[in-house]
Amino acid sequence: MAEIFDSISILKNKIAALTEEHRDLDEAVTALSESHQSNELQIRRLKKRKLLLKDQIIQLKKMLVPDVLA
Repeated sequence: MAEIFDSISILKNKIAALTEEHRDLDEAVTALSESHQSNELQIRRLKKRKLLLKDQIIQLKKMLVPDVLA
């Protein structure tokens, strides 16, 4: 049973880390977009990374929700 709690804790920590990285990327995209020397290629790459992180966060959150048969 302790292994289950350890796994849940690990998942929650991973979600928190990914969420923080996602937030940091969002701030970076905003800052680059507002700058006069914005690099569109770099902004697109950051946005793509943000989407990847969002997908990973969603998948990890799904792992925390138990399967319920309808």
